[in-house]
Amino acid sequence: MKQSQAPFWESKTLDEMTQQEWESLCDGCGLCCLNKLQDEDTEEIVYTRVICPYSDVQTGQCKDYANRSVNVPSCVQLTRERVAEFDWLPDSCAYRLLYRGQPLPDWHPLVSGDADSLKKAKVGITAIPVVVDTGDLDYEEYLIEKP
Repeated sequence: MKQSQAPFWESKTLDEMTQQEWESLCDGCGLCCLNKLQDEDTEEIVYTRVICPYSDVQTGQCKDYANRSVNVPSCVQLTRERVAEFDWLPDSCAYRLLYRGQPLPDWHPLVSGDADSLKKAKVGITAIPVVVDTGDLDYEEYLIEKP
C-alpha cells in the first residue's frame, strides 16, 4: 500500500516552494489590505477597518492583483526574503504561520479543500464591517484590534 505524501506546505520550506505554491498559501482573507497606522514614537502598528479601494469586499481578493503595486504604490509585496519583516500581518496569515513552524488552520482552503471555508469560519475582511478608502477618511476614526 502506497502512503500518501504530505502536502507541500508541510513538506517544503517557504524557500523550497514554487511560485505557484507560494501564491496558493494566501487564503484570500484580505486582512493585509486593511490600512494600518504606525505610531511615530513607539513604532506600534494599529489596524483600521479601512480597506484598499482595489479590495473586493465580497471575496477579500484584490480586484487587480497583477497591478497592485502600480495601482497602490504603498502596497507591499510579500516575498520569501522579507516574510520575517512583516509582523503586521495577521497572526492567522499562512506565510507567518509556516515561517514560525506552525500548521495551517483547519479553515484554510488548502487544508479544507473548500474555497468558501474562510467565509464559513468568519475570518477575513468579509467578517469585518470594512469601509472602502475614499482618500479623505480619518483612519483614526476606524481603529480596530489586530485581527
